[in-house]
Amino acid sequence: MLVLYETSTGYAVFKLLDEKKLVQIENLYDEFQTFDKASSIVQLQKFYKFSTTEDAMSAATAAVEGKIGKKLKKVLKKIVAEDANEQLAVADSLLGKVIKDKFNLTCVHNTAISELMRCIRTQTNNLITEVSERENTAMSLGLAHGLSRYKLKFSGDKIDTMIIQAVSLLDDLDKELNNYIMRCREWYGWHFPELGSVVQDHAAYVKTVKKLGMRTASITMDLSDVLPADLEQRVKDAAQISMGTEISDEDIRHITGLCDQIIEMQDYRSQLFEYLRNRMAAIAPNLTVLLGELVGARLISHAGSLMSLAKHPASTIQILGAEKALFRALKKKHDTPKYGLIYHAQLISQSSQKIKGKMSRMVAAKASLSIRVDALGETDDADLGTLQRGYLENKAKELESIESGKMGGIGGGPKKFDKYQNKSQVFQYHGGNDNTMTPKVKKEPTDFFNQSPAPGKLNKLFGEEELKVENGDNGHAETTEEPPSSGKKSKKRKLVAEVEEEVAAPLEDTVSAVAENVDASGGKKKKKKKVKTEAEEEEA
Repeated sequence: MLVLYETSTGYAVFKLLDEKKLVQIENLYDEFQTFDKASSIVQLQKFYKFSTTEDAMSAATAAVEGKIGKKLKKVLKKIVAEDANEQLAVADSLLGKVIKDKFNLTCVHNTAISELMRCIRTQTNNLITEVSERENTAMSLGLAHGLSRYKLKFSGDKIDTMIIQAVSLLDDLDKELNNYIMRCREWYGWHFPELGSVVQDHAAYVKTVKKLGMRTASITMDLSDVLPADLEQRVKDAAQISMGTEISDEDIRHITGLCDQIIEMQDYRSQLFEYLRNRMAAIAPNLTVLLGELVGARLISHAGSLMSLAKHPASTIQILGAEKALFRALKKKHDTPKYGLIYHAQLISQSSQKIKGKMSRMVAAKASLSIRVDALGETDDADLGTLQRGYLENKAKELESIESGKMGGIGGGPKKFDKYQNKSQVFQYHGGNDNTMTPKVKKEPTDFFNQSPAPGKLNKLFGEEELKVENGDNGHAETTEEPPSSGKKSKKRKLVAEVEEEVAAPLEDTVSAVAENVDASGGKKKKKKKVKTEAEEEEA
């Protein structure tokens, strides 16, 4: 078995003399304690030295990428020509597969081979006599530096590490500036408290304090280069009636020193922001146009790199930066957050409260596309970001108009539709609907008390004598004899008689019912009177 051993100075090919030693790898290290023992196990056959450091670098980079370099090809061709039937032990399994495919050599790689390589490394200087120890050390150091530079693949134009550091420093500067300005206002406020209410801007306040010094100098001091004319006059008027304490010149010196620090930090912050803007325009132009420099840089910083941010879906980009709120909501089963760092984008922050959730979802979807184009695309223009920003602005106007129409009910706005509500109705089956027979029509009851019945009907009910008495002449009523009628008149009379009989039957029933009611009510009154008389007798 042959062993291919790679060093920083060249390729060495060893012959394994005793393959039985690989069976017990626990004791293999003891066999390489001395050069005599090591030479009894392996023997150097050939050594192919690198002529320059560049050759070593090219061979190392090819091995890292799983390829075969020019120098290694020459070595393998000689091995194939001389010892084609031998097995070749290699330190890398990927390299062994490539060698087997190209040169049809049987390559071996296992734990025993790895242990053998470690043991050979301990006796490299003794086994390989063609290279001195000093030369080997120098080549190793140079190859390590070169290989590190290759793995970094440094590119000054496309590197997001600078953006991450710049935006982090910008946030730290903002915090420090706020602390310094607050300290300056509190410190100088003991001497001139009215200045804080007159000058609201922090930068103008610091410059005014630096130039003014003692408040008594405001009468003769020209502050036109720091403040406008109206504020300058107000400062001078307030200085004359100020109720602040007196301070010494040493205090003023330290306060003005603090003001110098603040002004320098503000100038450096503006320079750093300009640097960050240029970097973002070079690395992520579409994301910069869509979200802005600061929001895009914070997203890249939070994800770790532009490539890592490109791997995130739109839903993750939407809530990136609100992880604590998300897990708290999932734990307590509340509503999850709608936005994270993306909230500070102009398209979302300037929208009304009711459409912020919709806008954040749409902005995150478009931002994910822009990030992937910036990370994986070959173009450096911002056409996609400009197009998407215009689309989102129009969409925001549409949503705003819809919401304003719903709230105000303006005639020109969109129509407001009522929400659909499902009303469950239960219908019962009526068996009477199955009857196909026509029902009998009941006759409506007539009001017999208000209706004046025909004379024939009264004759049947009350008798002729009673009717004669009611009509007058004390029962001597005039009677007229009816002339004989024809056949048609007799038929009509028969029909009238039949109708009178039909009407008389219910009339008799109602009259009898009325009479019974009258008798019953009279009996009750009599009983009540009797009960009353009995009660009066008992009292007497």
